[in-house]
Amino acid sequence: MDITAYITTVGQQAKTASAILAGAEVAQKNTALHAIADALLENRQQLQAENEKDLQAGKAKGLDAAMLDRLTLTDAGIESMAEGLRQIAALPDPVGSISDLDYRPSGIQVGRMRVPLGVIGIIYESRPNVTADAAGLCLKSGNAAVLRGGSEAIHSNQAIAKCIQQGLKAAALPAECVQVIETTERTAVGEILRAKQYIDVIIPRGGKGLIARVSEESLIPVIKHLDGICHVYVDDQADFAKASEVAYNAKTHRYGVCNAMETLLVAESVAADFLPPLAERYAEAGVELRGCEKTVAILPACKPATEEDWQAEYLAPILAIRIVNDMSEAIAHINQYGSHHTDSIITENYSKARQFLREVDSSSVMVNASTRFADGFEYGLGAEIGISTDKLHARGPVGLEGLTTLKYIVLGDGHIRV
Repeated sequence: MDITAYITTVGQQAKTASAILAGAEVAQKNTALHAIADALLENRQQLQAENEKDLQAGKAKGLDAAMLDRLTLTDAGIESMAEGLRQIAALPDPVGSISDLDYRPSGIQVGRMRVPLGVIGIIYESRPNVTADAAGLCLKSGNAAVLRGGSEAIHSNQAIAKCIQQGLKAAALPAECVQVIETTERTAVGEILRAKQYIDVIIPRGGKGLIARVSEESLIPVIKHLDGICHVYVDDQADFAKASEVAYNAKTHRYGVCNAMETLLVAESVAADFLPPLAERYAEAGVELRGCEKTVAILPACKPATEEDWQAEYLAPILAIRIVNDMSEAIAHINQYGSHHTDSIITENYSKARQFLREVDSSSVMVNASTRFADGFEYGLGAEIGISTDKLHARGPVGLEGLTTLKYIVLGDGHIRV
């Protein structure tokens, strides 16, 4: 296969389809989403048979248990994919909405209309459910999608792609609205990243290596985040009961997620009282603690932290703890070592909370809440395509609105400029 020619054809077809999809009525897009959901459920046996091929190949390649678990399509997983598509169909359609419409002194009305981005390329690893999720979000937001899953899930992704095509046909939408790349050749990724005349935005989902490669090589704007180094700062005016619950939940609710807390910061004046009982809870949960010198002095069982620990995304039951003089030092630490993902302050002081919100340079900043809330569903966005730590174009959880942009519109009645 000539990979360059193949990706060029895919890109051209996606560009043509995107113009049609941008003008599709919401009922037509919702019909496609429900039809795809129905097809997934009707073809679950075929999906699982194809998924079994990927699992057997993965075992032969020596994929670890965690990777195989992410790769597996269970009955519940297929039902979850279908339900996710129905939830996307139930969300308000952002395309075509007009905001800020106002009269100017000249008599014209000026406002802004939300429109699709165009063609979205999504490069991802392992989880086959991303194929359905990404297709659904792109369809609802009026964008054509070029999806390139990992080679380890090729059979599963192609089976899901057939269900997507059934749904598009049922809604009388072009098959090219969603194209799942059929080759496992690694060079296909590079070709996608260079197809700037056809693809408007790239979204990578996967490990740090994949996201770093996409960010470095892409000639197309990228929506991404590399790390989830999230912090909770316990202020000297924190309610200890709230602080303990938030700090425990932020670390232990789930370990292998990007919005889990990796570093706990504690004001020095309260550290001796606050940390010991919390450390006992962490010990019961099997969390390894690594702390600064002041932390180790209070918690002798805590391992000494190194400079690397402040920059670590553990994705594991490991927590770094640092005692700071005050909130200003906490903010400085977060802005130096954090990944601009999610950071939280626990305090009863309103003025400090407002300052923390203003000065912490992250995509989500919280007061008296667990970092685990940094999620599209929890934010009321419905499904999400991922989290963005960039400042342009989208920031934070990227839902339907994040897959659109704004253009200015002007309404007149024969107005001329004088």
